[in-house]
Amino acid sequence: MDTVVGVVGPRDLVDLVARICEQQSSARIKRFAYTHESEAPGIVNDHAAAVDAWLFTGIIPYAFAGDVLTRPAAYVDYTGPTLLQAFVQLLRDGHDVTKLSVDTLDGADVNAVLAESHIPTKGVHALAFRPGITSQTLVDFHRKHAKPGSVAITCVSTVYEQLNSELTILRLVPSWHSIRFAIRQLLLVTTNQNSEDSQVVLGIIETNAEMAGEHEGPSPDVIAESDSLAGVATGYGPGKSLIVTTQGQLASATDQFSSAPFLQRLAARHSEVRAGFGLGRSAAEAESLARRALARARAHGPIAAVASFRNDIDILLDAQGEPSRPGDALEKVSIGIVAARVGLSTQTVQRLHGISIEADGEALTTRDIAAKLGIQQRTARRILQRLELAGFADRAGHLSPGTSGRPLTLYHLRL
Repeated sequence: MDTVVGVVGPRDLVDLVARICEQQSSARIKRFAYTHESEAPGIVNDHAAAVDAWLFTGIIPYAFAGDVLTRPAAYVDYTGPTLLQAFVQLLRDGHDVTKLSVDTLDGADVNAVLAESHIPTKGVHALAFRPGITSQTLVDFHRKHAKPGSVAITCVSTVYEQLNSELTILRLVPSWHSIRFAIRQLLLVTTNQNSEDSQVVLGIIETNAEMAGEHEGPSPDVIAESDSLAGVATGYGPGKSLIVTTQGQLASATDQFSSAPFLQRLAARHSEVRAGFGLGRSAAEAESLARRALARARAHGPIAAVASFRNDIDILLDAQGEPSRPGDALEKVSIGIVAARVGLSTQTVQRLHGISIEADGEALTTRDIAAKLGIQQRTARRILQRLELAGFADRAGHLSPGTSGRPLTLYHLRL
């Protein structure tokens, strides 16, 4: 089945990017053009159900839409081949590439391309993209560095339109290579995620009614809740029911493993309800993990739900007495329960609590967390994603890493 990719950006770039993306046999492209970058979040909100993934024509619309993305997403990178292509065009047209002002891109990336060609960089000025930067900020930046013989390079169509009549300016257009690399990476990520979402999940449910033998097979309440999970319920030995669903459906029904509405509905009718969900690579592994999750749920009291993953990760979806606001978690429940919910050790949660207090409301990046915990950035990213899924961290935008690579996500810790 083809992957439906929504391409978002100004109309001319959307058409360019879409034409190249359409060469990928496994992709079906939908065009979503705007007149200003600030329209990107609205486009994503309005059309999320119609696409499997989003490809933005640049980092700015990607950053604008970051807080509302619910599908895999990527943007076309303008460094590397795209930037080199622009320099070649300027040289061919007789311009001096040692007198430049470049917006959106990081100065290190710009200087690296010039340095490789042994071109002096002393007269080159760059303003990397940061959350909160507006088109007017970029316009003012280029005007500040405009000198006789200088050239401005912009990644933003509105900046180009405003300055085109008053100074020499080139609008960066993504190269064929950059677009093709972006769409291939996006398709790979999307395929992997779709495969993961379709993975079979087994859930074991026990209620006091079933344990008392009041029903043969699953109770009507459990059958109704299996429908809410888009699953099928069947008997699973004395006092238990088995629900078969998929990871994507379970994630959707639990707000990305951060709550368990089905548990609260069952708890309104039963004094004891425990649920354990197992997510494994095979049915046998999922069943084993579901039994482990049920045992973990029993340890949390008469009403609890736990999801168990491979690599000894257990997430407490919900339990009787959990605080209504995750930010109050460490004041109202033990460190151990919070650690169980996010699948981390109590020592790590305690250290994160200290980091949260030290931050005093300031947003932190994956690099900050990695440095403070003394771990790799990749590991820090996974930790923050777990905290976010459980409601203990909120995304607060993006920050350029200062080197080539994707922007760093900013998080507010709620511990």
